[in-house]
Amino acid sequence: MSIITAQSAAAQYAVTLPHTRRAPSAARRISERWLKATAPVDRLNEAVLIVSELVTNAVRHTSDSCTLTLTVGDGRLDIAVADHSEELPDLFRCSGDERGGFGMGIIRELGGRIRSVPAIGGKTVHVLLELQSAPGTFEGG
Repeated sequence: MSIITAQSAAAQYAVTLPHTRRAPSAARRISERWLKATAPVDRLNEAVLIVSELVTNAVRHTSDSCTLTLTVGDGRLDIAVADHSEELPDLFRCSGDERGGFGMGIIRELGGRIRSVPAIGGKTVHVLLELQSAPGTFEGG
């Protein structure tokens, strides 16, 4: 685990998670604690849910560890999960089935902007999320 601060006033945290069923819950706890300590976040619940969806995908569709990186800067949160599968997710899938497919729709509904960055030996899925709610937005809960 490491905390990295860049000159652009961005704060970054990265952690490698083992390939276990507990990785998503660990990622949720880690993300919530770090975000509460790092930045004012109106959308903490949405951010933690997105982290959970991305880490769950990595555990479900790969057979190795994944790395979660959270970067806060300019009022946005970049949630990135890198894994060791070169298979790219279908970012525009609208419905799920027994293989999955619901997570990306949930992330889009929460306002996350999704992109996948391929790499040799893996990929990184990024979700960019505004940290503050839009004026007039109801935050239920």
